[in-house]
Amino acid sequence: MRPTASLPGAQAAHRTVLLHEAVDHLLTDPNGIYLDATFGRGGHSREILRRLGPQGRLIAIDRDPQAVQAAQQIADPRFVIAHAAFADFAAVLRAQGVSAVDGLLFDLGVSSPQLDQPERGMSFRADGPLDMRMDTSSGRTAAEFLATATVEQIATVLKEYGNERAAVQIAKKIVARRDAGTPITRSSELAAVAASAVRSREPGQDPATRTFQALRIHVNSELEQIEAALSQVLQVLKPGGRLVVISFHSLEDARVKRFIQAHSRAPATDRRQPFVPGLSAVFTPQLRDIARLRPGAAEVGANPRARSAILRVAQRV
Repeated sequence: MRPTASLPGAQAAHRTVLLHEAVDHLLTDPNGIYLDATFGRGGHSREILRRLGPQGRLIAIDRDPQAVQAAQQIADPRFVIAHAAFADFAAVLRAQGVSAVDGLLFDLGVSSPQLDQPERGMSFRADGPLDMRMDTSSGRTAAEFLATATVEQIATVLKEYGNERAAVQIAKKIVARRDAGTPITRSSELAAVAASAVRSREPGQDPATRTFQALRIHVNSELEQIEAALSQVLQVLKPGGRLVVISFHSLEDARVKRFIQAHSRAPATDRRQPFVPGLSAVFTPQLRDIARLRPGAAEVGANPRARSAILRVAQRV
């Protein structure tokens, strides 16, 4: 029988996206070892524990101290939580005496509780200090970045991470305020600056959406974290084990897609180059591309934040 476990319900403010689809693809062996590299508020971890066998094991990670505190309420001998960035998952596994796992789950992006807490400064919908850090115990806040960055540096962040067409205008206004002695320190101030600079927007989208997304990605080094994490996957994933990744915007998904393709498909050959016998490399795939899924209409209707989610699954060969 499965060990009796205390699995507190997830917070009402957070709805786990693609919950059953992700766990269905992840769990290939109920008594295996699994890593939830982005615990969040524990929706995926709790579902994994419900299905895990008595010999199974789940190691979870989160860089948000509040998420770690929530995870510590789970009293289950098969479960352990570590306070770390998901890019450091291989080191966390080594610290737990684990060299290989049967499945890795990454639920990228920001969680609903982080967005909904004004004191985190991640949302333009409520006023709060412009923090934006996922790990509130370390690193520079968004306000600290804006206090020293040049117009060019701010504009580059807004363009590259938010695809913001008005990046230069917004950056100039931010620096002008700072030079006038009123630096931006609160989310409402940043939202107002963005609104004053963005002349057109997509229907239904707030003019500050892209600015907030870009600064959050920059402050948390989110894309660098993804690249670093993916580079360690093949080191720890057992043959037959699954990589399951949920992304919420194209910059995340593009990196996951490229990684899976690079290790599951032979590189394209240039037919114009002459064939040299004995020099052609033999491609050995290390992953098999299993699935690409999107939330159904019912899930998006119940949770509009799920509309941009993409789930990708790959299996270690």
